[in-house]
Amino acid sequence: MKKFILLPILGLLLVYGCGKKEEVKETKEEKFCIDKALKEKITIEPVQKRAVTESINLTGNITYNGDHVVQFNSLVEGIITKTTFSLGDYVRKGQVLAEIKSTQLNSMQSESKSLQSQITVAQRNLQAAKSMFDDGISSQKDLLQAQSELDVLKSSLENVRANLAMFSASSEKSVFLIKAPTEGYIVDKNISPGMQITDGSEPLFTISDLKEIWVLVNVYTSNLKNVSENMPVDVTTPAYPGEIFKGKIKMMAKVFDADEHVLKARIVMENKNLKLKPGMTADITIDKSLGGEMLEAVPAKAVIFDNNRDHILIYKNDCTIETREINPVIKNNNWVYFKDGVKEGEMVITKNQLLIHERLKN
Repeated sequence: MKKFILLPILGLLLVYGCGKKEEVKETKEEKFCIDKALKEKITIEPVQKRAVTESINLTGNITYNGDHVVQFNSLVEGIITKTTFSLGDYVRKGQVLAEIKSTQLNSMQSESKSLQSQITVAQRNLQAAKSMFDDGISSQKDLLQAQSELDVLKSSLENVRANLAMFSASSEKSVFLIKAPTEGYIVDKNISPGMQITDGSEPLFTISDLKEIWVLVNVYTSNLKNVSENMPVDVTTPAYPGEIFKGKIKMMAKVFDADEHVLKARIVMENKNLKLKPGMTADITIDKSLGGEMLEAVPAKAVIFDNNRDHILIYKNDCTIETREINPVIKNNNWVYFKDGVKEGEMVITKNQLLIHERLKN
């Protein structure tokens, strides 16, 4: 009887055991792979041999390109009655930006009306002179003088009208219209309603297209020996963490700035997508070659610090990613150098690698 009782129990144990093995087997087969959505968020770069460099860190400010600006100075005096733009606005050529009330406008308009009346009289005098000349009463000299007086008056009227047109005079509002001389962005503004405009006034506004910008770098005495013209630089700003803008030092001042006690170096950069805006602060990194041997290097941004150790993620394929502990021999702001532990050509994940590292740990 006991044998018959044991047989069902053994059968149940076998079934349960098989189920557990299958469950364990399925768990082992689960493997992390980078899906399409995650693949689009990461960057993969190869390990490369590089000459060892030292990073020199400087600070600076972004400003508009002084060679690509238009400053507007008013040619007439008066009071600003209205403005229609703000600092940073994009304006088109010919767009009305402000109105100025000026006594010069009243004077020009009065002169225009006076000249028109004088021309009417001069035209009649010329007609009379022609009739008298045809009748032999007056001389040709009288006819020519009448014609000359009319020509002078017409010329004066054309000058007045040209000035009114140049200053964009509005007869309806009795104001001069200040129009944008070119298209671009307002990068400086010194105009507001109620302001008195005189001959010595500063430019009312400055327009720049911002397609190129300047980065003015502060070079202290201790760094003078390390900075020179045509050196490539990396520029970063707090506005775009992790994004590096490439540039080159185009010019270095010959004298120190008296207020800041630094030498100003100028970087000229293309401003794609108008990301860089005047007024932003910037950090500038210059890599100075130390010479010597070429070592394997990976971008410093690829390093993951976890559990008091440095790691990088070696990418082999979407489902084979290795977390490798590293012991770099040299570090700077941009690169980490190795004598062993990585090989040239191995692929390293350099962006959003922390997301994958956490997934692999779990």
